[in-house]
Amino acid sequence: MNNKRYAFIGGGNMARSLIGGMISDGCNPELIRVSDPSVEQRQQLAATFGIHTAISNLEALQQADVVILAVKPQMIEAVATEIAAAIQQQQCPVISIAAGIRTHDLERWLGGHCAVIRTMPNTPALVGSGATALFASPTTSAEQRDLAEFIMRAVGLTLWLDDESLMDAVTALSGSGPAYFFLLMESLENAGCNAGLPRETARLLTLQTAFGAAKMALESSDDSATLRKCVTSPGGTTERAIEIMESGEYQALINNAVQGAKERAQELADLLGNNNHG
Repeated sequence: MNNKRYAFIGGGNMARSLIGGMISDGCNPELIRVSDPSVEQRQQLAATFGIHTAISNLEALQQADVVILAVKPQMIEAVATEIAAAIQQQQCPVISIAAGIRTHDLERWLGGHCAVIRTMPNTPALVGSGATALFASPTTSAEQRDLAEFIMRAVGLTLWLDDESLMDAVTALSGSGPAYFFLLMESLENAGCNAGLPRETARLLTLQTAFGAAKMALESSDDSATLRKCVTSPGGTTERAIEIMESGEYQALINNAVQGAKERAQELADLLGNNNHG
C-alpha cells in the first residue's frame, strides 16, 4: 500500500484525519495530493503533513492510484461529473465518504464501469477511534478493496457489508450514534448536578464513566447485556436505576430512535439520487 498515489478531493476534517492516520501507518506524504478551493485549507494541510495540494480536482488526481471523495453529499454529483473522463481513463478506484450517496448513482455520474467503494465513517474518526462500514461495487477487485480498507482503517474499526441497503442501518447506528451517547452523557451530567454535584465534577465523572464502560466492553468477550448484569447487584442502587429506566420503556425508545434515523437515511438517499436524476 505504501507505494500507491492517493488523491483526496476535499480537504476538510475527515480528509485531514484520514491523511494523518495514513501517514502514521507508514504512508509516504509525497504520495498524497489534496485539492480544495480554500487557500487556507491547502496551506494548513501542506504545512501539517508535508503533502502536495492543488486548487484543481483534475490536477490532484493526475496519476492517482485511488481517489477519495471527501466533499459534502450535495457536491458529489458536480465533482463526479467533472472528474468522470479522468477516472475512465485512469480506471482507478473511487472511495466515497459522503453519507447517503449510493454506489450506482456515483458510478453513473463517473461514466459507468468503474470501481466504487462507498464508506460510512463516523465522527470519532476525527480522533482515530471511528467505526466505518464499507461496500464495494461488483467491479471492485480484491486489491482495490484492500486499498480502501487500508485508508479507512487509519481512523479506526472497519467492516464490510455484502448488502448496500444495510448502509442505512449503519448510518442510523454508528453514523448518528455518537450523538446518542452525547445526549446520554449530557443527561447524566445534568442529573448529577440535580443530585447536588458541582457541574465540573459531574462532567468529569460522566466522561470517565463513559470511557471506562466502553473500554470494558471492548476488552471483554461478554456481550453488553451480560456486562450490565455483572454490575447490577440484586437490591442495589444500579438495579433501582435500571428498573426506572425500563419502566419508561428505555429500550423501546432507543429502538424507535434508530429506526427513525434509518428511515430518514433512506429518504435522504432517495432525495439525493432523485434530485441528481433531474
